[in-house]
Amino acid sequence: MKSTRGPSCHEAASPVTRGLDPASPRTWTRRAFAGTAVCGALGARFRMLPGQAPASEWLAVVLGSIQDGGLPQAGCYTERCDRARLDSHYVASLGIVDPASGSAFLVDATPDLIRQMDLFPGAAFRARASARQPFDGILLTHAHIGHYLGLALLGREGLGMEPTPCYCSSRMARFLTANGPWSLMVDEGRLDLRVLEPERPTRLADDLSVTALEVPHRDEYSDTLGFVFQGPRHSLLYLPDIDRWDQWDRRIEDVVAEVDIAFLDSTFYSAAELPGRDQTEVPHPLIIDTMERLEPLARSDRSIVLTHLNSSNPVLDLDGPERAAVLAAGFEVARAGQIHAL
Repeated sequence: MKSTRGPSCHEAASPVTRGLDPASPRTWTRRAFAGTAVCGALGARFRMLPGQAPASEWLAVVLGSIQDGGLPQAGCYTERCDRARLDSHYVASLGIVDPASGSAFLVDATPDLIRQMDLFPGAAFRARASARQPFDGILLTHAHIGHYLGLALLGREGLGMEPTPCYCSSRMARFLTANGPWSLMVDEGRLDLRVLEPERPTRLADDLSVTALEVPHRDEYSDTLGFVFQGPRHSLLYLPDIDRWDQWDRRIEDVVAEVDIAFLDSTFYSAAELPGRDQTEVPHPLIIDTMERLEPLARSDRSIVLTHLNSSNPVLDLDGPERAAVLAAGFEVARAGQIHAL
């Protein structure tokens, strides 16, 4: 179910999905997704035009792929950050949407949420967003800045969102309840907190469910979850933050082998990226380690997508050797606008 790499703006991948061979539940084949990616009027975004998506189809839409601090990052004046000032990148997030009905779920609420909502395909979504109820639910992985600050844009000073389920861990729910301005959104009923029990599937729609996985990550304010979404045909792992693969109580190889699409924490390419800073203060698995562990799976007929990229990550350089290496090994690099069918 790998995304193809065509000549669309910002190297956004053309949507390609994988169908299950009915003759064998373990045999997978590729098929081209019917929708076509197009650039926005000014070539600034990768979009799907209304009507291009098939009816009754759950789509996973990449809303952003950058680490919490953004790109460019505050105080960053490297060539990479300067390029990004002319070519917008968004903080890591995912949308799950049925374009025909407008049903939509937001996975993590980033400071870039306003622009990211423009990436949801279909006129039905825009109609319900205009009616102040854009989402059937919001799912939060944890309480680091890139993953929940965008909730404020949905509150009284912004959209003024109608009551909306917010799925998260019990500790994250306590954090939102006890700290403003999120507590005001809870008190006003805009955030209807729903605690996810790890390892137990929660039904989001008749043909869409999510299972929360606890993962080890810096827990100053809350614990951290990853999510496995199960659609009518495909499964997707969303795991944008974890300290190290070998600190988890399960093998990442086994987790990825059980899904069709995996979005993985790829904050840093190597340990040499943060001169003057102790990288143990911001632990994340290194891409070079992820490649060593998962290259056989990346070369199989599944998508392993690198996301949550720090501004220092050389994989962001489209013509760089590091990006060429990950693509040659069968991995993909997330970019806002990519679409996978569930």
